Amino acid sequence: MTKLLIDKTAIITGASRGIGRGIALAFAKNGCNVAFTYRNSSEEAQKLEKELTGFNVKSKAYRSDASSLRDSNKLLENVLKDFNSIDILINNAGITKDNLLMRMSEEDFDHVINNNLKSVFNMSSAIQRTFLKQRKGSIINIGSIVGLKGNPGQSNYAASKAGVIGFTKSLALELGSRNIRVNVIAPGFIETEMTEVLPENIIENWKNNIPLKRIGKSEDVANACIFLASELSDYITGQVIQVDGGMLT
Repeated sequence: MTKLLIDKTAIITGASRGIGRGIALAFAKNGCNVAFTYRNSSEEAQKLEKELTGFNVKSKAYRSDASSLRDSNKLLENVLKDFNSIDILINNAGITKDNLLMRMSEEDFDHVINNNLKSVFNMSSAIQRTFLKQRKGSIINIGSIVGLKGNPGQSNYAASKAGVIGFTKSLALELGSRNIRVNVIAPGFIETEMTEVLPENIIENWKNNIPLKRIGKSEDVANACIFLASELSDYITGQVIQVDGGMLT
């Protein structure tokens, strides 16, 4: 198999588990050095770091909070020192605090916006100087189809992911002339640790509403990330790629 990301270095936020972990593994398998962040899952992060280095690439885990601009700037400084260069940024870190609006607290709204949307601003702001200087780079923001269609009980999450799309399209226009590409991947219903606890009837109901009749895997999202991170997508920027099995058509 041809490795598409040999000698490249990527930063992936929130990669100790779930979709982020799947992306990190897929990138390492494709020859990419991986710097990734975690906030609380120290044991899982160390395990992943060891697993990634098994693919003969460089990997390092960093405890960092993407919702903090200070943390983001410090992270970039440390990664540049440890890896010497950065080619790809994947803004994957995010949370949910679901509730109907009538029961949603201001704190829960702000918490989701800060972790899902402001984090994208923080990391993109922190890395842009490096990308501008080298006149190349790929920023991939993990959105959601909820940011395109909405979902009851997720007004905060939907707002954050819709904001990521608007931010991405604007940044793509700003940075395109410097050969810096910015795109969104919008996953649908993806199998992760969070979905494992859902009742079987709920999962079956989701499957029935997906044209491809299966739940997505983290590898499905990772493969789209590999495409957007590699030279195969050199003429693609400002786009939203749905990885949803046809849910939103």
